[in-house]
Amino acid sequence: MAQRAWFITGVNSGFGREMTEQLLECGDRVAGTVRNLGSVRDLTDKYGDRFWSAHLDVTDTSEIRTVVDAAFSAFGTIDVVINNAGYGLFGAAEEFTDEQVVHEIGTNLLGSIQVVRSALPHLRAQQHARIIQISTFGGQAALPGGSMYHASKWGIEGFSEALMAELAPFNIGVTIIEPGGARTGFRHGSAQLAPALDAYAGTPAAFVRGMLADQTHLSPGDPAKMATIIIGSVDTTPAPRRIVLGSDSYQIIVNALTQRLADIEPQKDLAASTDFATTLDGPR
Repeated sequence: MAQRAWFITGVNSGFGREMTEQLLECGDRVAGTVRNLGSVRDLTDKYGDRFWSAHLDVTDTSEIRTVVDAAFSAFGTIDVVINNAGYGLFGAAEEFTDEQVVHEIGTNLLGSIQVVRSALPHLRAQQHARIIQISTFGGQAALPGGSMYHASKWGIEGFSEALMAELAPFNIGVTIIEPGGARTGFRHGSAQLAPALDAYAGTPAAFVRGMLADQTHLSPGDPAKMATIIIGSVDTTPAPRRIVLGSDSYQIIVNALTQRLADIEPQKDLAASTDFATTLDGPR
């Protein structure tokens, strides 16, 4: 199998770190971005010039463009771009500070969009590539206490799905990854909470606070297995539109889609009733 070059955001921990280590062990090259270069120094020491790293804050659009251009300059060709950097922000919608809202959307949604936009001139010139967007079951289902996180993930899934058709003429495939709970540092490491308002104590939106505080509950997903499937998806042609990882993710998404159809299907006649009346000769 030919060796590939990958660009991955957020390679210091979680899926980003797991994918990077697996790829480097296989002999591939990885251009990885982090906010703290010291967190990946061990990878540079072990893998040398097959691991290229750069500081990147994905809320800084000008830095994104500079880093993406530098990565393509360093490797010449990049076969796969993986948008992985992101974090969860939880609480009732009213509880968030304005700064938290802006940063969550700027990181998970706008940051991912700008990484893709920065890479596309290079990828189109190559006439081949894959773009992989790490999302979550929360990109198709919504739970109380997750409004801002869901807003970012539903948004990036819509963006990615539109890209699938836009980029097909250039032989660029796009895949959305929807993991469930996995034993990474997401829940007890990077997740952030809104300042609590007493009004929401004991309501559905407060459930997430107890979930994040519970250090005894172990997520079912194995990050190593998930990373292997994500990496292997690049060998599938055409690119899978979505990959659901984890039994919890599968069930939550199926339940959400089933309920959405149940809500919409009885409205067929109502929907048609708002059309212009027509005759054989056309609209009246």
